[in-house]
Amino acid sequence: MRQSLSYHITKAIIKLKGIKKTFSQDPIDFKKLRKEDVYAPKGRFFIQHTANFSIEKTQITEVSTNSVKSKLVIFIHGGAFVSGPAKHHWDSIKTIVNKTNCILWMCNYPKAPEHKITEISKNIDAVYQQALQKYEANQIILIGDSVGGTLITALTQRLIVQNIELPQKIILICPVMDASMQNADIPRVDKIDPMLSKEGILSAKKMCVGTESLQHSIISPLYGSFVGFPNTVICIATHDIMYPDQLLAIEKMKESKVNVEIINGEYMPHIWPLLPVMKEAKDALQLITEKIKE
Repeated sequence: MRQSLSYHITKAIIKLKGIKKTFSQDPIDFKKLRKEDVYAPKGRFFIQHTANFSIEKTQITEVSTNSVKSKLVIFIHGGAFVSGPAKHHWDSIKTIVNKTNCILWMCNYPKAPEHKITEISKNIDAVYQQALQKYEANQIILIGDSVGGTLITALTQRLIVQNIELPQKIILICPVMDASMQNADIPRVDKIDPMLSKEGILSAKKMCVGTESLQHSIISPLYGSFVGFPNTVICIATHDIMYPDQLLAIEKMKESKVNVEIINGEYMPHIWPLLPVMKEAKDALQLITEKIKE
């Protein structure tokens, strides 16, 4: 399939910004990554349609154009556990809210290295419990990109173990399924990934894991169970070093009889549905909004 001109422009911008170089460093320069963080998005839309509150150490920005209580989308952003949210998250959120008329919670959870995965996970659990106090479980959809997908998948595994009501659906955008990065196919994909590299990603995971093993399901849900999962949508990308482990996760989901829908990004980089300008990204985000409205 031929890629759009905007795809090639996006790849050029990624290269010019030196993102691959940053993610090739060990230790990763998390302070540099945080320079792209956006905690309070600008513009009339966000001024008019946001409210803020806290759940434990997580800052929630509620985005809604709808005064009627409706479907709740909980958005867990990516950023290698050490940074975020970034502008592309807010741009995507604006699109999602406008096209679905949902209420959306953007969750700015505590970050590594100051905070470890056990504390981050505790915060994610608290956010979901708070959501259940305000919404029925079948009104809730979880969506996350990169490590946001990690946190959502691990949360779902804990909910099943604890026999807590599950959300209607989870949407995973290029999730990180194995923090240990042990898959033998990763070095091959690393050579064609324009954005990420194993050294920096592994460094960030080590900053986050604390005393747990990198293969503990709390940070590597590939090693947990997928039995009982709700309807799952997963966006994958062939030029993403997370791709080999995403394929393994999909295989486990299918073996566990999970209703899983795959949005495949041929030649696409990490988190491609959230990247600005690119036609393929806009098409994928449109598919995601349709999945939310179902």
